[in-house]
Amino acid sequence: MAVSTPARATRMPPQIPFIIGNEACERFSFYGMRNILTVFLIDWLLRNQVPGQSEREASAKAVFHLFVFGVYFTPLLGGFLADRFLGKYRTVLYISLLYCLGHACLAIFHADPRGFYAGLVLIALGSGGIKPCVSALVGDQFTAENKHLVNKVFAIFYWSINLGSFFASLLIPKTLRLFGPSVAFGIPGVLMAIATVIFWLGRNQYVKVPPTGKNPHSFVEVVRSAWRNRRRGDSFLDGARSEHPDEAVEGVKAVFRVLSIFAFVPFFWMLFDQKASTWVVQARSMDLRVGPWNFEPAQMQLVNPALVMLLIPFTTGVAYPLFKRLGWELTPLRRMPIGIALGATSFVIAGLLNVPVAGGEKISVVWQVLPYIVLTVGEILVSVTGLEFAYTQAPLTMKSVIQSFWNLTTAAANLAVALASAFVFFRGTALFFYYAGFAYLAALGMALVARRYKVVEWYQRAPAAQPVQPAEPVAEPA
Repeated sequence: MAVSTPARATRMPPQIPFIIGNEACERFSFYGMRNILTVFLIDWLLRNQVPGQSEREASAKAVFHLFVFGVYFTPLLGGFLADRFLGKYRTVLYISLLYCLGHACLAIFHADPRGFYAGLVLIALGSGGIKPCVSALVGDQFTAENKHLVNKVFAIFYWSINLGSFFASLLIPKTLRLFGPSVAFGIPGVLMAIATVIFWLGRNQYVKVPPTGKNPHSFVEVVRSAWRNRRRGDSFLDGARSEHPDEAVEGVKAVFRVLSIFAFVPFFWMLFDQKASTWVVQARSMDLRVGPWNFEPAQMQLVNPALVMLLIPFTTGVAYPLFKRLGWELTPLRRMPIGIALGATSFVIAGLLNVPVAGGEKISVVWQVLPYIVLTVGEILVSVTGLEFAYTQAPLTMKSVIQSFWNLTTAAANLAVALASAFVFFRGTALFFYYAGFAYLAALGMALVARRYKVVEWYQRAPAAQPVQPAEPVAEPA
């Protein structure tokens, strides 16, 4: 048996570049097709089906957000297949093939609604299906001796996501304008095929944790048991103690505590994901010439990943330590309400920009950079913080459940926007203030709930290389 050396413990596992390379190419493929979807629907697919510009814009937004709903709902399926039957590696590999097929449908059937929508369904299954598996597979590659490298690898992982998103936002919208839908959807398909090959090339080096099969003490089983025995005990979940160990019941209680915070997060995603729909529609009516460059409306989305790559080191290395030294630490329960409020503020700014736009004035698209900056800061405070908070608040056996609920916050948000767009509750400038108002209320609600939230962090008693012992909660002040 090979003996680990200190040198090996300080080096990144050799299989990690395959996963990072796969993620960068896959994110390029996803954001490449996603970022041009609204414009394509308005200018190509729906042009002869939906009369009237405003009706086409509303229909395109409904289709876009319904698609994103699918992307964030299907991780439940991917996680189920990986945990119960296939394991993470085979789940990612097999679903990636469906993903590639979906891209092929977009490129080939861009003029046929049935073929195109079938492609969107396959991409939603593919992108969502691999979502809970790839990041978890990264963690599986580390042991107790090199676990200090985990933070570094996830930082690289997050950067690869934004790197792929940045170049997709830069290149694919212009490709759509110059070469048409076949090429614009074909390039992301090629990148997804490359992503799949890169992932496959590392097949002999990955640490492959086998599927666990059915868990008799899972979140769903504990809740079912509590419902059957709901008249026993001091609380609803205490009724499950007759059929499940205390650790499982306490774990489910921890999940519900986290959900009291998560309940407000969809109101942020309702704003954030409209940068690829409502904000793109707004940019179409603005002056897109900036100096010698003529931007495409969808290209403005590159501002978000570029800012993320710049601002994450600033917030973690400068802003958070500064606030802590000033005596007001930006804890996760303080960051997230602020982030939602900033998201609302970005929509207020975008709404104010829309006043002259709606009046027919061609103001410069550069003005959109301002709401993008505010929205991106909000994203860092909500998105990056949210998973960090959830992982510390959930017991070891409930980490995947929390990941699923986190994805469902985005799914619920996009379903709500899709319905609002389909029924056209608001039009024009009023739309911006409508969503901003709800988000401000959500920020206030989360702040009030957070004041009563008891922070309980769960740690593993034994080192990672040892058999896992029952998790012990450690209470800390909120």
